[in-house]
Amino acid sequence: QLVESGGGLVQAGGSLRLSCSVSGFDFDDYTIGWYRQAPGKEREGVSCLTLRDGTATYSESVQGRFSISSDNAKKLVYLQMNSLKPEDTAVYYCAAVSALFASGGRCYDPDSNFLYWGQGTQVKVSA
Repeated sequence: QLVESGGGLVQAGGSLRLSCSVSGFDFDDYTIGWYRQAPGKEREGVSCLTLRDGTATYSESVQGRFSISSDNAKKLVYLQMNSLKPEDTAVYYCAAVSALFASGGRCYDPDSNFLYWGQGTQVKVSA
C-alpha cells in the first residue's frame, strides 16, 4: 500500500514536500517513483529512486528544482519541490515497481501493470 500526503495550494516560487508512506512489501527491493498527471495530459514520471542503492533520476522539467529522498527505517519516500511553477500543477502519485524491472532510479512506464499506485495528492501552483 502506498499513501501520499503533503499536497496543497502554493504560489509560484514556493515549495512543498510530498510524502509517500509504503507498507506491505520489502521496501529495499523496489524503485519508488513520483508521477504526475495534469488535466488533459498523460501521466508522466517526475522522479524515481531505487531504494537499494539510492540512485535517482529526474525529468528534465523538474531537474534542479525537485529532490527525491527516502527514510528507509520509516518506509517513507519524499519529494521536495522547490521553485514551483504553475505548470507543476497536477495530481501527484507515488508508485512502486520491483527493482528487477526498474533499477538505477529509472521511472517505469506509467501504463505498466507492474506498478503499484497510491491514491494521489493534488498540487496547485498559482501564478
